[in-house]
Amino acid sequence: MLKKLSAWALLLGLAPLAAHADDSLVQFKGGIGVIPVSSGVGAAATAEVVNRNIARGVQPPGQPWVISALNAQVRTDGSIEVRGRGLLLAGGNGVGGNGNQSVFATLICEAAAPFVLHNTTLSGVPLAPNGDFTIEDVLSPPPPTPCASPVLLIRNVAAGAWFAAGIPDLED
Repeated sequence: MLKKLSAWALLLGLAPLAAHADDSLVQFKGGIGVIPVSSGVGAAATAEVVNRNIARGVQPPGQPWVISALNAQVRTDGSIEVRGRGLLLAGGNGVGGNGNQSVFATLICEAAAPFVLHNTTLSGVPLAPNGDFTIEDVLSPPPPTPCASPVLLIRNVAAGAWFAAGIPDLED
């Protein structure tokens, strides 16, 4: 009898872990900083026309940014946890700094327009002096299940420009 009770207790104790594992919608491991211009056309070394690096309808900032690490998990209920390290300016007079920026996250699940932007709180979280940040929030509106073509953008509060993108973890 004691063995049966112990077995049930073990199973009941593991059930929440199994349920928690099953509610993962998409994960991101690694990040890519933004290069604001994707190409240019012009004579010699001066581009007269540039193509901005727009990601699923979201504009880039005026300067390049780098990110040293990014990990994120989105659950089917829309809850999201993002941990970023070293999100810093990669150009201009503020190079190597955080630009006194605050950031929020946007998940986009569509591969083609119209795009639905599933955002964390738009007031965002401030970047630490070394560019580190943590976002723990719930996306609004909630994302669809499944999220067919996931893109996670880290955006600035001031203009909504994207600073970094997550790399989808497709091994799940």
